[in-house]
Amino acid sequence: MIIVNTDTIAGKEITQTLGMARGSTIQAKHIGKDILAGLRTIVGGELTEYSKMLEEAREKAINRMVQDAETMGADAVINVRFMTSMVMAGAAEILAYGTAVKLRDNE
Repeated sequence: MIIVNTDTIAGKEITQTLGMARGSTIQAKHIGKDILAGLRTIVGGELTEYSKMLEEAREKAINRMVQDAETMGADAVINVRFMTSMVMAGAAEILAYGTAVKLRDNE
């Protein structure tokens, strides 16, 4: 599956637009990591606990978006975007979405 954040793919022609493909997940860290992150806000620096959580969430959301596109019979997902929102303290939703398309090689 080709995944791009552009509206074209070099060397390929979009032959059919299948619709929006999307995938999301809601992730939360356990209380111990929340406490560590809270302490780190006092002294400054990267909140690695949350960086890791969001990285994992993005991968899950992408995988679910790809699964959605595959059920439509897509060869690629173009114009991929991410959106995040806080669901509650320490929990965030990550949404990955884009346009599922069928492709053909340019000749």
